[in-house]
Amino acid sequence: MVMDGNAGAPLPGPASTPALCCRQRRTAMGGYELVRSDDAAVTTPDLEFGGSTSSKAEPLPPPRPPSPAARQRLVSLDVFRGITVLLMIIVDDVGGFLPALNHSPWDGVTVGDFVMPFFLFIVGVSLTLAYKRVPDKLEETKKAVLRALRLFCLGLVLQGGFFHGVRSLSFGVDITKIRLMGTLQRIAIAYLVAAICEIWLKGDDDVNYGLDVLKRYRNQLFVGLLLSVMYTVLLYDIYVPDWEYQITGPGSTQKSFFVKCGVRGDTGPGCNAVGMVDRAMLGIDHLYRRPVYARTKECSIDSPENGPLPPDAPSWCQAPFDPEGLLSSVMAIVTCLIGLQFGHVIIHFEKHNERIINWLIPSFSMLAVAFSMDFIGMHMNKPLYTLSYTLATAGASGLLFAAIYTLVDMYGFRKPTISMEWLGKHALMIYVLVACNILPMFVHGFYWKEPKNNLVTEVHWNQSMKR
Repeated sequence: MVMDGNAGAPLPGPASTPALCCRQRRTAMGGYELVRSDDAAVTTPDLEFGGSTSSKAEPLPPPRPPSPAARQRLVSLDVFRGITVLLMIIVDDVGGFLPALNHSPWDGVTVGDFVMPFFLFIVGVSLTLAYKRVPDKLEETKKAVLRALRLFCLGLVLQGGFFHGVRSLSFGVDITKIRLMGTLQRIAIAYLVAAICEIWLKGDDDVNYGLDVLKRYRNQLFVGLLLSVMYTVLLYDIYVPDWEYQITGPGSTQKSFFVKCGVRGDTGPGCNAVGMVDRAMLGIDHLYRRPVYARTKECSIDSPENGPLPPDAPSWCQAPFDPEGLLSSVMAIVTCLIGLQFGHVIIHFEKHNERIINWLIPSFSMLAVAFSMDFIGMHMNKPLYTLSYTLATAGASGLLFAAIYTLVDMYGFRKPTISMEWLGKHALMIYVLVACNILPMFVHGFYWKEPKNNLVTEVHWNQSMKR
């Protein structure tokens, strides 16, 4: 998903200058690297690891402080991203027969529904470190636009329908039916808006306490609040008229379906404002054709798994719907902006306990608000990316990041998480090869005498036998 150096991020954009005491390498999701010169290591506080210039600097807690090489990078960023990559792979491969890991068919949240927000959150955290110093705002904005554009185009190729699936040796897509939005495209949009906010919307107020961070970055918070209010108003106030769609049946026959709506504020699968806006702006032929609500009780006999349609299935059950659509991506931007604020804590607070407190308070607050909203009927819903879902997943992201930071960067537990760290550093590559099935399709291309005699088919056959 947009991972800079990893989970779908924009490509790294190294920048260095002899005048500075450190060299920064920035990426959207790939992480942030701070490499110090010999002199800087002596005279400059290590903001990323709770360092201080005072002679009473707080020592790292046991078992032992990280080595100098380990202090060059905020390892918890990579570990968090690596855990997210692993979770994504598990959801894709195991979620089909373990509903608790699969995406929720509609309302509610499962483990799989945290993957996208986790990626967006860590993009925001990384951006604060990448843009800690911005000598030329226009130049950095241009680079951010180019990175987002490259990521968006990569998403079009990987998720637009160009590749025909693991069991197909063909490729190519009709551009009149290409899927325009997707995971990488959504992250590209959120990354671009968050990067522009971080470059242009920073105040110059002094930061001594947690509330000072909110004051310094009040313009970014205003953008997030404005987007949240705008999206919520559109979701609950737009009038959704009746609509119809067509699908291709056996023998290339066209079947038409009529969906009766004529309502406002409906958050069900068939008559919500998100689907209507996406159909109007993107075109129904450019939406995802395997909607998650096909696993609801109304649409599947085997719910929460895919299955045959019930005899009384609603007409919208087979309609295209994009879970990474255009309108719902507005709230994905908000998740990224929340990640920015958590990253600001790293920049402005040196002590471990200060950072952790300033992460835990907003995390628990967002969770409390999210569950309150869900209780009064504003349900958590990933396909619609509702405000309650945004706050719940952002709060969970903050708690997980604080826990990883405590274990890895505060206490120095590196060995148990080294595999997650590696996954995090190569998140984009792993996403492309594994999550987008590029590696399985490549392996499938080598077969013995007939295409059906290949390793991928053998693995799928063994899995089906075990079930």
